[in-house]
Amino acid sequence: MAAARRRGRHRLWPVVIGVGVVLALVGYLAVRFIRSATSDECTAHGTDGTTVTLDLDQAAHAATIAAVAHARGLPERAVTIALATAIQESKLRNLANGDRDSLGLFQQRPSQGWGSPAEIRDPVYAAGKFFDALVKVQGYVDLPVTVAAQDVQHSGYPEAYASHEATATTLADVLTGQEGPALTCTVSTVGRSGADPAQADAGTGVDNAVAGRGSGAAGAVRQGGGGVAAVVRREFGGVPIANPATGDSVEYPVSDAATGWSLALWLVCHAPALHASSVTFGNRRWSSGASDRGWTHIAPASAESSTVAVKVS
Repeated sequence: MAAARRRGRHRLWPVVIGVGVVLALVGYLAVRFIRSATSDECTAHGTDGTTVTLDLDQAAHAATIAAVAHARGLPERAVTIALATAIQESKLRNLANGDRDSLGLFQQRPSQGWGSPAEIRDPVYAAGKFFDALVKVQGYVDLPVTVAAQDVQHSGYPEAYASHEATATTLADVLTGQEGPALTCTVSTVGRSGADPAQADAGTGVDNAVAGRGSGAAGAVRQGGGGVAAVVRREFGGVPIANPATGDSVEYPVSDAATGWSLALWLVCHAPALHASSVTFGNRRWSSGASDRGWTHIAPASAESSTVAVKVS
């Protein structure tokens, strides 16, 4: 009998081991599913049904490029060309290195007169320098993306820009506010930079400077709504003009829906760095605590329908 019991226990070991392996595999898959379901990202929806998904770092840089174009009164085509260029050159990341001394979103080179390394790695400065060069290209609005971009960049692979035109066009259409709430971001943590850990010192325009004073996003939060207003002013320029900030919130009366949505989407793309807990425009609201729900419908008073409002946590 004792021998039979020992044989029975030996037969049980493969079963126990097999069950353990199955449970471990189930646990692994569950963790993968949870991480996938809660990943921080932004998705833009084009009018033709296309979608473009970016991580928070990429989305913040794309929104900054669109904001700098807005500050300069440039057309949507300029945004498309700049985005296609940045996607090709850096995948919308503020790179600390590249070919020879190339740096930043557009892989601009200090040795070629684009600015100092610190300036080039400020996304607001880098986008501004790109647009400075682009507007000197005669008839750039009517040129193919690859031609206009090449006239600015003088790349060794000029045809590469064309492969990103469709993505850039969708992002430009959305980020300039033409399609309303056509972009939303899912965030798991507000109050941190969305920067890629692999580019830990890269930062976004928000992280790099508050009103050009070198303070990071934390500085903006310490200043409450006024700090956020300073960051918006640096990227968007003087329009729209904020109402006087009240504590943890700031409001922007806007004259047209496109400007309102452009600013609202910029705020959402930068929400983690700004500690923005909610963004409201018209009858829609995005909340960091329910970001997976996107832009939800609300019933604002009529006076608020033309105001973009952001609350800082």
